[in-house]
Amino acid sequence: MPALLSPGTAGLSCPPAESSAHAWMPHSPCGPECVRTAPEASTLLMAARILGFGAVLASFPLAHVLTPRRRRAALQSGYARTLLHCCGIRVRVIDNRTSGDSADTVRAGESDTESGTTDAARGVLVVAPHIGWTDVMALSAVEPTSFVARADLIDWPVLGAVARKVRVIPIERERLRALPGVIAEIATRLRAGERVGIFPEGTTWCGRAHGHLRPALFQAAVDTGTPVQPIQLRYLDAHGEVSTVPAFVGIDTMADSIRRVLRSRGVVAEITLRPVLAPGTDRHDLARRCERAIADAGIDRTFADLVHLAEHERVAAQVAALEERLLQPSATLSDRG
Repeated sequence: MPALLSPGTAGLSCPPAESSAHAWMPHSPCGPECVRTAPEASTLLMAARILGFGAVLASFPLAHVLTPRRRRAALQSGYARTLLHCCGIRVRVIDNRTSGDSADTVRAGESDTESGTTDAARGVLVVAPHIGWTDVMALSAVEPTSFVARADLIDWPVLGAVARKVRVIPIERERLRALPGVIAEIATRLRAGERVGIFPEGTTWCGRAHGHLRPALFQAAVDTGTPVQPIQLRYLDAHGEVSTVPAFVGIDTMADSIRRVLRSRGVVAEITLRPVLAPGTDRHDLARRCERAIADAGIDRTFADLVHLAEHERVAAQVAALEERLLQPSATLSDRG
């Protein structure tokens, strides 16, 4: 498997991924080998970060209950910024929403001719690449958002309580039959004027390359006529190079990932707000437009294209194997006849 690199960086290879639950299961070749260890913080600083991170995280459920409903959005953003600070991650926001206006984009404050509402009163589907567990905090620090996230997160200690308070929409990607229900829940929230964040790659990548955006969840925006906010998210080190420290990939455990982040220094979460897109009528077209909008110019396209080719070959092989298994019983019966 080729290295997944930004131009000018040293070689890091990505191992083959384990087999998926089904042929359409999102897949990333990234693993611990992709992650470059950053300069470590001192023992004292790391201890302070651990205490601060744990205290802030544990206090959120109670703070959420005690805060009036109208102020909970500000509470969520404030806690997200504080947690990132405890992790030693700074946030840099670049607002490019008004650049490159075209027929596919929606300007801020533009009215909806059918409903008569403005963007401020409408829901927004937020679309971003997925690198690790810090993504949710980085995006929430910009503006409060509920997210579609792995279903087992709800059962995690401490994090599960936080996930329930911020109304995470659980998704089990192993169960294709559950997908329509997830799309329906996203659509319900969008109609109610909420911001819902999705990571349509379906899994995490190391940040040196990214996967294609799966179109399924975009159907909620198409069904509700909701504008879509593409966001380019990447992590940089103290030298301005792409950092893989926050990546939560491969066989990483949550403890491994948290330890690596808390030991790091000088990491910056750079969030670029791209022009808001009109949903259109085709989720596949919308997914392609969003993918172009959040494409990172720092990614080495040659390596990324090779990874995507390997992904297509893997899916084709799994589909062929599935078809062969489905046809095998009938072939056996024919032989007996």
